Amino acid sequence: MNETISRLMEHRSIRKYSDRPVGKEMVEQIVSAGQMASSSSNVQAYSVIAVTDAGRRVKLAELCGQQSYVVECPVFLVWCADLSRLKRAAERHIPSQKTYEDTTENFIVATVDAALAAQNAAVAAESLGLGIVYIGGIRNRSEEVAEILGLPHLAYPVFGMCLGYPDQEPGLRPRLPLPAVLHWNGYDTAGQDEQVAAYDEVMSKYLRERTGGAKDTAWSELMAEKLAQPARLHMREFLAERGFELK
Repeated sequence: MNETISRLMEHRSIRKYSDRPVGKEMVEQIVSAGQMASSSSNVQAYSVIAVTDAGRRVKLAELCGQQSYVVECPVFLVWCADLSRLKRAAERHIPSQKTYEDTTENFIVATVDAALAAQNAAVAAESLGLGIVYIGGIRNRSEEVAEILGLPHLAYPVFGMCLGYPDQEPGLRPRLPLPAVLHWNGYDTAGQDEQVAAYDEVMSKYLRERTGGAKDTAWSELMAEKLAQPARLHMREFLAERGFELK
């Protein structure tokens, strides 16, 4: 493996950070690397809010479900799908023409653009010796987050990202076997249950070691329980209020 692939294979979520600050220039370098990710038709339909104010991070941590590392990290990035720039461009150039910024397709484009840019930024950050962890909890109370950050209409927070120098060395979390996710020339269901069963054993062992024997629930059981719990059912209404009608 080359250096890039080796770094990717060593990714770990970091939830404990040192007091070492992350300078503005480094944040700008990381986000600039994020900007070079692929973007559908070059629309670049995302924005990033870098939250360094401690008081604001405390409030965001509360809205994310009391996740302490949002406070402890020196920089908290909020990655937003953002079609407001495109809408303003249309109002400037074709003010009398109907536009379709509120379609499901454009919602998907903006969300994917934000995710691609964020992952580029994550790899860039790790190459500089920093650690990251994604925070889906930013969607727990989306309206309040949007208000705190002053998000415009047609923008919504997709996820947060803690950024800082690691103060821990967590082990690598095993992933599904490659044949469970890689299919050649078409989706192949043969052997899928066996692949998941093998992964269940790997993850049960991982959890036992990580928790000192306190947990060993199989991955598939955890996923079944996750699907049985309603999560963030407010998002559809919130997105509609933000202008994402999903036509």
